[in-house]
Amino acid sequence: MNQNDHFSRRDFMNQTGKLGLAAAMAAYVPTVLVASGQSDGKAAILGGTPVSRANFSGWPVREGNEVEYLTEVIESGRWGRLSGNFFVERFEQEFAKMCGAKHCIATNGGTTALVASLSALGVGPGDEVITTPYTFIATINSILQHFALPVPVDVDLETFMLDPKKADAACTDNTVCLLPVHIGGNPADMDGMMEISERRNIPVIEDACQSHLGKWRDKYLGSIGLGGCFSFQASKNLNCGEGGAVLTNDEVFAQKVYMVHHANVPKNTYTRDFVFDDCRGCNFRMTEFQGATLCAQIKLVEEYARQRQENGIYLNKLLSEIPGVYPAKHYPNATQSAWHLYMYRIVKEEFGLSSRQFARAMGAERISTFGGYNAVNWGDYTRKAYAGRAASRVYSKKTMNDYVERIGTLPSFERLCSESLFIVQQMMIGPRSNMDIIAEAARRIQQNAAEIAKQLDS
Repeated sequence: MNQNDHFSRRDFMNQTGKLGLAAAMAAYVPTVLVASGQSDGKAAILGGTPVSRANFSGWPVREGNEVEYLTEVIESGRWGRLSGNFFVERFEQEFAKMCGAKHCIATNGGTTALVASLSALGVGPGDEVITTPYTFIATINSILQHFALPVPVDVDLETFMLDPKKADAACTDNTVCLLPVHIGGNPADMDGMMEISERRNIPVIEDACQSHLGKWRDKYLGSIGLGGCFSFQASKNLNCGEGGAVLTNDEVFAQKVYMVHHANVPKNTYTRDFVFDDCRGCNFRMTEFQGATLCAQIKLVEEYARQRQENGIYLNKLLSEIPGVYPAKHYPNATQSAWHLYMYRIVKEEFGLSSRQFARAMGAERISTFGGYNAVNWGDYTRKAYAGRAASRVYSKKTMNDYVERIGTLPSFERLCSESLFIVQQMMIGPRSNMDIIAEAARRIQQNAAEIAKQLDS
């Protein structure tokens, strides 16, 4: 499926976020959708009145202390982590405590959190990292940064998650890390991943960039494997524009991650006390401006997580009753999703419309939904990334061709990309009546599917 077949999440965020500085700094009240009152059931794309008469507010939102905290940073002169370690260190402590982890290392992005974690493991050329193909490109790029080979294995279509059985089958002597992704905030099968980890002695790093306060067996995501990586980019449930963090309960791993993010200098030592280790140091430090914003924003995250959970479960029930609509399932031990994305599939043969057509019809009802991830050929992407002079010294053409052939086709992943749609997390905040209106729009479209398809195909 071509990327142009759906509205992109970035396009949606750009549209909903164009509020201006004054509006962005205003107090936030979650949008309450108002039903149009139409009773004839005619879909808006066919000329009927939109089911909703309200638009969702933009994101991110202001908690209230952002300006105060940021002003404090400016006036203090402590703008960087090395200038005093006040807000960054405070956030690290609060986030670790909130997530039930012993250590938190704040970084300047979710991608750099992943890069730092893999570097702390000593991942390098010739190593293989098993992960899911259904993810944002940053997951794959973090592996490529180490000149290692990403090994995407097929997904479980119903949950959208990495399939542990296929991950186990893909392990080789070169496998050095398992990198499950809790995509959309839906917990991956951590029982399956940890069983492989313990049996094969391969560490698990959780890509939890979209899963703030998600839970598996009542343990917070990101605190189960050796490490868990988070993003605080502007669209995330907890955000500061750009930022990230690594959680861990392992003292040695925490020290290594800290060294990687701080030029290979251990914590609480002089900045010229370099350590020569197998990890590669860089500068991934978070600024005090980011830390200050997060210290304000963290006050919102638990209440909004509760609202998303309640609304997500309720919307699952409503949409599951509509032929051809399949909300992403949760594993029995997935205690709580983070609902960063409300993920669902439209099966054309049952619904009567493709996911692209459905998204257009929902837009006419003033309910924004957008396409899921594209069916990227990650093997070919990696082969092209390593076609340059330096990488070719490590990976011959034959090696890369064999690698791409070994990955093979991923049929569930390709089908998922053709059927999946997302609703952004801010649309999951607010009263339950919002979910009723979303479901009513979907029902109306399904009832008019044949006529809509005829119009859109003409």
